[in-house]
Amino acid sequence: MALNTVSRSLHDIGLSAWFGGTLANAVALNPAASAAGNAADAGAVVNAGWDRWTPINAAAIGAHVIGSIGQLQGNSERLGKQQGVASMALVKTGLTAAALGATAYSRVLGRKVSEQTHVPVVSGTEPAASTPPEVAAAQRQLRLLQWAIPALTGAVVIVSAFAGEQQRASEAHKGLAKRLVG
Repeated sequence: MALNTVSRSLHDIGLSAWFGGTLANAVALNPAASAAGNAADAGAVVNAGWDRWTPINAAAIGAHVIGSIGQLQGNSERLGKQQGVASMALVKTGLTAAALGATAYSRVLGRKVSEQTHVPVVSGTEPAASTPPEVAAAQRQLRLLQWAIPALTGAVVIVSAFAGEQQRASEAHKGLAKRLVG
C-alpha cells in the first residue's frame, strides 16, 4: 500500500479548518458582534468577519474534498476487500455531502445578510427589531446552521478516526477474514 501522506494531510487540515473555523465563528464572532456599540455597527462587524473567513473556508473545504478523493483512491483495495470499510466510506461521504450542503446554504443566507453592510442586528445570528425582514429571516436560519455545520464536520472527524482504526493491522486482518468467511 502506497503512502497517502499528501491526500491524508489535505483531508485532515481542510477538515480541521472547516470544523474549527465554523465552530469559532459560532462561539465567538457571531455573539461578539453585539459588543460593537450599536446595532448597525454589529452588522458591519459580523459581515466583515464572515466575509474574511469565507475564502479561507472555501480553500479548506476544497483541500478536504481533494484529500478525500485521494483517500478513496488510496484505499480502493480495502473498500472492496475489508468488511466495514465500504459502509464507513458511505457514512463519511453522506456526512460530508450534508456538511457541504449546509455550508453552501449558509453562504447563500450569509450573502443576504452581508449585502446590507450596516444592517442593524443584535448579533451575527440575532436580528434587531429594526432588521429588514429578509435579513432577519436569513439570520434565524443561520442561527441553526452555525451549529449544524460544526456538528456535521465534527461527525466526519469522528468517522475519520474510526477509519484510522480500521487501518490498524489487527483490524484489517479481522475485516478481511470476515469478508472471506461471510
